[in-house]
Amino acid sequence: MEQRDVDIAIIGAGTAGLSAWHTASKHSESVVLIEGGEHGTTCARVGCMPSKLLIAAAEAAHQARTAAGFGIRVGDVEVDGQAVMARVKQQRDRFVGGVLDSLQRIPEANRLQGHARFEDPHTLLVGDHTRVQARTIIIATGSRATWPSMFDAAGDRLVTNVDIFEWSGLPESVAVFGPGVIGLELGQALHRLGVRLRMFGVSGSLGPFQDDKVRDTADATFNEEFYVDPGARVEKIERDGDAVVITFVERESGETLTERFDYLLAATGRRPNVDRLDLENAGLALDDKGVPHFNRFTLQCQNTDASFGHIFIAGDANQELPLLHEANGEGRIAGDNAGRFPELRAGRRNVPLAIVFTDPQMATVGEGYAELEKRLGGRDQVAVGEASFDNQGRAVVLRRNRGLMRLYAEHGSGQFLGAELFGPQMEHIAHLLAWALEQKLGVAEMIAMPWYHPVLEEGLRSALRDLNANLRLGPAITDRCMECGPGD
Repeated sequence: MEQRDVDIAIIGAGTAGLSAWHTASKHSESVVLIEGGEHGTTCARVGCMPSKLLIAAAEAAHQARTAAGFGIRVGDVEVDGQAVMARVKQQRDRFVGGVLDSLQRIPEANRLQGHARFEDPHTLLVGDHTRVQARTIIIATGSRATWPSMFDAAGDRLVTNVDIFEWSGLPESVAVFGPGVIGLELGQALHRLGVRLRMFGVSGSLGPFQDDKVRDTADATFNEEFYVDPGARVEKIERDGDAVVITFVERESGETLTERFDYLLAATGRRPNVDRLDLENAGLALDDKGVPHFNRFTLQCQNTDASFGHIFIAGDANQELPLLHEANGEGRIAGDNAGRFPELRAGRRNVPLAIVFTDPQMATVGEGYAELEKRLGGRDQVAVGEASFDNQGRAVVLRRNRGLMRLYAEHGSGQFLGAELFGPQMEHIAHLLAWALEQKLGVAEMIAMPWYHPVLEEGLRSALRDLNANLRLGPAITDRCMECGPGD
C-alpha cells in the first residue's frame, strides 16, 4: 500500500465534503478528499435539481390543463414522456458537470478514489491501495435511500429517486410509499405528467408538518388531486410478471382493493452512509443507529470516553438536518475546526428552514409546533396566529387560493418563534420568516414592516395580526385594511 501522511482527510466529496475541503485548505495544503462512489453531489445528480426539473415539467402540464379556469382554451394536453425525461437528464447532467468542473480545480494530488474505512482513530484504508495517516478526519459520506424489507417483493420494480432520473420515459402507473418530502414532490409531479398514482404512508405524517391543522389542510388539498393515505393499511405486496401487485384497504370506503402498478417508488427515508466505515476502529461513541454522537456547534464526534477529539462529521452523514444548505454550512464549520484543531470555534447555526416544492408548497421555519410545545412546557405557552389562503386576494387572482399558515410566538416577550406554511409560493414567505427569526424580531416589529398590495405576503400580514392579537402582552394590533376587506 502507498502511505500518505496528511493534516486533514475528508471522507466524501459531496456538498459537505467539498465545502469542508475548500475551508480546510485555507489552513493547510495537506488536505486529501476521498470519494468512494460517483462524483457530482446528491443534490445535482439525484436530488434537488433533477426533481425540480421534473416538477417544472409537471407544472407546465398542469397549467395548460387548468387554463380554462381563466377562460383560455388550449385543447388536449399531450405529455411526451421521452421528451420530458430527456430534458430532465440533459439539464441534470449540466448541473453535475458544474460540480465536476469545481472538483477538477482541486489538485489531483489532493484527491483519492476508493472506499475509505478506519484502521484506527488516525488511520484510513482507502480501497486496497492507500493508507492515509491524518491529524484530523472529517466524515462527510452522505446518505442513501432505505426501505422496509416487505418492499423487496417488488424485485427490480422497486425504485428510488436515484432510479427515476435514469428513466427514458414515463410509466403508466406508480405506487409511492412515503408521503414525505421526496415522495410528495415526485409523486405529485408524476401524477401531473399523466402517471396513475397512489401514495401510501404508515405513521400518519405528511411532509414536514407537526401542526395538526396545517397537516389536515394539506391532506385534504392533496387528496382532491391524487390519492394519498398517510396512515395506510397495506396488507400485501407481490410481484406478478412485470407488475407490482398491492393489496390495501381503501381510505374512504374501507374496502379491500388489489391494484397493479408498473413500479413501487420507495420514499421511506434515508440512512447515513456510516455503516461501512468500520467506526468501531475509530473509538467513537455511537447512537443506536450507528451514527457518532457529535457537538452540533463544532461538529466534533464524541469518543467512547465522552471526550471530543479530532474526528468531525458533517452533512447528511450525521442525519441532523439533511438539506443542502445545512450540509454546505456544516462542511464549512467542520473544515474550519479540523484545520485549526486543537483550537476550536463554535460555528454559527442558522435557524431551521425547510421547503417542499409541491403545489401548494409546504414549508417550516424554526422549531415545529410540537417541538415548541415540549420546549416551552405546554400548548398554553405558545401563541398561535393563522391565516387561510382560501379568500386571500392575490391567491384568488392566481386561482391558487388553497392553503393555511400558522405562526408561533412566545407569550410575554412577543418573540416570533417559527411557522408551518402550506400555500402558494411559500418558498418566498418562508425565507422572509427565516430572516425575521434569524434577526430575533418580535411580532409587532414584523407587522410594522412595509406591505405591498396586492401580493401573497398580505396573507402573512393577516397571520401576524392574528398572532399579535393572541399574544398575552399589551394592546393587540388589530387594524385591518379597510379598502381591501377580509382576506387581504
